[in-house]
Amino acid sequence: MKTKHGAASPSSSNSIEEKPNSTSPKTSTVGRLRRKLSPTRREDKRSVSSTGSEARKNYCSELQKVFNYFDEDGDGKISPSELQSCVRTVGGELSMDEAEAAVSSSDLNGDGLLDFEEFQKLMEAGGEEDKNYELREAFGMYEMEGSGCITPTSLKRMLSRLGESKSTEDCKTMIRMFDLNEDGVLSFDEFRVMMR
Repeated sequence: MKTKHGAASPSSSNSIEEKPNSTSPKTSTVGRLRRKLSPTRREDKRSVSSTGSEARKNYCSELQKVFNYFDEDGDGKISPSELQSCVRTVGGELSMDEAEAAVSSSDLNGDGLLDFEEFQKLMEAGGEEDKNYELREAFGMYEMEGSGCITPTSLKRMLSRLGESKSTEDCKTMIRMFDLNEDGVLSFDEFRVMMR
């Protein structure tokens, strides 16, 4: 490894954390990196002092730091081997095939490398996949175990855990507003519509 890795490291907010029970392909190392660097991170949503443009500017600044860190040879481009090496340095795993696929998926000029604009696209490319993954996780918290749907009872139980007490009748009313097929429960697709 170059001395650059020992001397400077990205901030801990940009490191990749392994999720122990994640086996879905949507939780790939690059996907986790995308989620970590997402401009819609929870801390940005909670910040009342930041406007959308300030949050975006901060995100781009952080992303530039990550890009510079990954660009081991300082040529302004990230090769698949640099991507693989740096992901490993921050604790992730990325095979050469995965690194090459990640680079080629965002390589707009066909040179086999990522400039900053292409790197930015790579980090933002999984946005919809990431949203669906996060929605599935949230849906799983509300659904009745193994039923594949959110019932008034399961909704009431989860709201209670979150500190919001609702009656079963209130929960039926909430479900009715998004229950497109009028079966009295919310499927994942109905839940996704509700969350948008």
